[in-house]
Amino acid sequence: MSDKDQQFEGMDWLRAELEDALDEDYELEISEPALSMELRKIYKRRHPDTLDRRAYFEGLLTLQAELIKLQDWVEHSGEKIAVIFEGRDAAGKGGVIKRITQRLNPRVCRVIALSKPSERERTQWYFQRYVPHLPAGGEIVLFDRSWYNRSGVERVMGFASPDQVEQFFQDVPEFERMLVRSGIRLIKYWFSITDEEQQLRFLMRVHDPLKQWKLSPMDLQSRVRWEAYTKAKEETLARTNIAEAPWFIVEANDKKRARLNCIHHLLDQIPYEEVPHESISLPDRIFNPDYERESLPPELHVPKRY
Repeated sequence: MSDKDQQFEGMDWLRAELEDALDEDYELEISEPALSMELRKIYKRRHPDTLDRRAYFEGLLTLQAELIKLQDWVEHSGEKIAVIFEGRDAAGKGGVIKRITQRLNPRVCRVIALSKPSERERTQWYFQRYVPHLPAGGEIVLFDRSWYNRSGVERVMGFASPDQVEQFFQDVPEFERMLVRSGIRLIKYWFSITDEEQQLRFLMRVHDPLKQWKLSPMDLQSRVRWEAYTKAKEETLARTNIAEAPWFIVEANDKKRARLNCIHHLLDQIPYEEVPHESISLPDRIFNPDYERESLPPELHVPKRY
């Protein structure tokens, strides 16, 4: 038995989680319609070196255990952490965000994914709609897209004028420096996939009714305007990669590796420590011999269909 196997053998909780876990591959097996079966075969052939399911879950669950330690430390220390996730449509931002938050307290770690601005918000200072969502002490905020909409989709789709885009580039470095000076740890990730990979993922969504909601008109336009988005990305990274808040690029053609690499890197950016906890013991239930539990009307119960 290898050292890795011996280590895993002693982690009963991890093994139990692995036995219960349901990988996305299993979901695909039962959720995708017949129309996309051939696409799924093509997709798998293009990813022959994807991580083994067991290795993926071992890594993911171990990292999620560390994320819980990070959460405890953030609460205990009053730290403020903001993480930005940017990248092309279907690049895997939502997948990694889901795995980060999966076992965390939503009161401590929350996700911000703003819809398009209202008429009122369009007249505000551009950053104003994002400021209320910034973390307070003891909070982690994950931005599923952020103020970088201005230099990305708004620029490419013509929702922002060239002057507005240029003003954004002038303002955002100082805005982010202000955040860092205020005590916020600002971490920025850009998820990068190839043209071919995005095409495959979009095709999978087109033929899967459970995923078609992910394809907005803006997503479809991102295929048409691939080169325009590439130019916008290149200028954004070049002009907003500041020492106080640098960009980190996540190679995301392999979803599983991208998730593990991103979470591991995120943990490495923060000097968290394990917070000691008092041992927990389950208290005895108070038993009242005179109490009789009443039966509730049948119509209040959810029908047992399974």
